[in-house]
Amino acid sequence: MKFGCSLVPGILVRRYKRFLADVELANGMIVTAHCANPGAMLGLNMPGLKVWLQPNDDPRRKLKFTWRLVEVDGGVVGIDTSVPNKVIASALSHGEIPELTGYDTIRPEQKYGHRSRVDFLLSGPDRADCYVEVKNCHLMRQPGLAEFPDSVTARGARHLDDLAAEVEKGHRAVMVFCIQRTDCEELALAEDIDPAYVDAYDRATAKGVEVLAYRCTLDTTRIRLERAISVKHVSART
Repeated sequence: MKFGCSLVPGILVRRYKRFLADVELANGMIVTAHCANPGAMLGLNMPGLKVWLQPNDDPRRKLKFTWRLVEVDGGVVGIDTSVPNKVIASALSHGEIPELTGYDTIRPEQKYGHRSRVDFLLSGPDRADCYVEVKNCHLMRQPGLAEFPDSVTARGARHLDDLAAEVEKGHRAVMVFCIQRTDCEELALAEDIDPAYVDAYDRATAKGVEVLAYRCTLDTTRIRLERAISVKHVSART
């Protein structure tokens, strides 16, 4: 996924009300940017961090900047939770996820389950439909170990139960964790943050829901899927 225009560097002043961030630009001006991330953003929202904003000139939008990246731990991390679906959509259309190739049709945002929309529904002749749910991941508390979630997510647990229900109907269901950082070699569940999510994960995988984790490569021009990494059950912190 290309950003489409040059990102603007700045220094984070504060992140507040979940979806807002004040950023000081190189010329000393402080602007308010949209923070497209409802999570805790642990380790990624400290004042003084270098961040990258995407400007827009849409007269319908009140905020003229969107926070896209943050520099931390010697690398760049993506914080926009809307990005993973775009990255996975591109990867699916180009056959870059071997575990999810061979389907003729890729349909985004399809209604299913209990008041849910699955991120992608894959279908093809002579094979079961495949329900694909995508989750953004950018938390790293131990070197090389990505973790999910970074805050309590009842919605995420419900999605796992919905995927499990599709498997029971004879379909295929896959949870894909899209990791917006390059310094992780493994993914674990953060049981200390949300034990209920781990319980839902256990229920879902026991019923046949598959789990994939892919990390991204990213810079100030684009974000794209890089390669699969291994998945642990829970974090060593538990």
